[in-house]
Amino acid sequence: MERSDREWLGADAALWARLREGLTPAAAERLAREWRFLARPAQLPPEGDWRIWLMMAGRGFGKTRAGAEWVRGIAEADPAARIALVGATLGEARSVMVEGESGLLRIAPWWARPDYAPALRRLRWPNGAEARLFGAAEPESLRGPQFSHGWADEIAKWAGGEAAWHNLMMALRLSSQTGCAPRVLATTTPRPVPLVRALVARDGDDVVVTRGRTADNDANLAPGFVAAMAASYGGTRLGRQELDGELIEEVEGALWTRDLIERCRVAHVPGALARVVVAVDPPASAGGDACGIVVAGLGGDGRGYVIADASVEGQRPEGWARAVAAAAMVHGADRVVAEANNGGQMVESVLRAAEAALPVKLVHASRGKAARAEPVAALYEVGRVAHRGAFPALEDQMCGLLAGGTYVGPGRSPDRADALVWAMSELMLGRAGEVRVRGM
Repeated sequence: MERSDREWLGADAALWARLREGLTPAAAERLAREWRFLARPAQLPPEGDWRIWLMMAGRGFGKTRAGAEWVRGIAEADPAARIALVGATLGEARSVMVEGESGLLRIAPWWARPDYAPALRRLRWPNGAEARLFGAAEPESLRGPQFSHGWADEIAKWAGGEAAWHNLMMALRLSSQTGCAPRVLATTTPRPVPLVRALVARDGDDVVVTRGRTADNDANLAPGFVAAMAASYGGTRLGRQELDGELIEEVEGALWTRDLIERCRVAHVPGALARVVVAVDPPASAGGDACGIVVAGLGGDGRGYVIADASVEGQRPEGWARAVAAAAMVHGADRVVAEANNGGQMVESVLRAAEAALPVKLVHASRGKAARAEPVAALYEVGRVAHRGAFPALEDQMCGLLAGGTYVGPGRSPDRADALVWAMSELMLGRAGEVRVRGM
């Protein structure tokens, strides 16, 4: 994790104390307000010739502070700067971007504090630079004025969306004092709305995208906050979006959606499990695709529960076979279900070589992966399957399987998702096997 110069020096208490002792009070005050000293590298403007800087990161990353400091730096350096401050609403522009804990008024040093006129929606710095406030919910208010710079906050939640963005971009028609072309910083927690998706697609052209996680700013957050959030939301769609800053998109025509999986998530399995199986989708070759290994159980309530994703990558047959045997032993499985299309009896031989007592059942795929997955996806739709906890890699593959047979998820093959399908087919769609009660 990258640290700021302040964090790096603070890690050595003696060095930091010696540095402060050598500063005059005025110099110490200046240093305490110097953003390049306080900021992590990801919070500083990127190098190069860009028009739009998209900072897409988790909550608490420091996006608002970075935006306010970017505006402050421009205003203090350029008396001719005319800056648009656009929040989701005018109220949020005031309460977050200007008056908030990390807003422009709070971070401004006394010697360059802007004059704030709320009724006029305006800030004016001592050197003459100005900023005006707008709400994206009123996109037409951006017609008419013109600017050299813009800061657009939380664009993923703009009600005005693309209309407000387009009006902002058309208003950026003033050059800075140095003759540089207009620039805009967009700060947001990611959501797959059209505006955010369109900007991400332009990354590398006139857009530079900075990504970050809540945990990157752990040093400036309340003690225990990051750990508590990870315990509650780690791996879930909400956590990956709001904490890890991932842009998670839904794929049209997918057998599973993120919302469906979230509705099927539980923290614990109620009571005991009647059966536990380990399902295996072996790789075609060593060093190729991952070996999908999924552990699932049948609850006393008749519901199927996904309880572990033990998949491994880059393993030779003896390696993934040991992983299967370990998963079966840890979870007390009464059956190992292995797809035998790749390798036939060799799969069973490899598994038994790892653990002679493994209760192996070979299954043969007569239909494609998506066709086999459809009835299992239907079980999710009616609430008959649940995930105990979160399995990000598995769930990404599930959401990449399309009806009709196409796979558009991560990796070359949905190996983890295929193992899940074999597990649920054995538990929920096949004949009932030997019942053995096992506690979790």
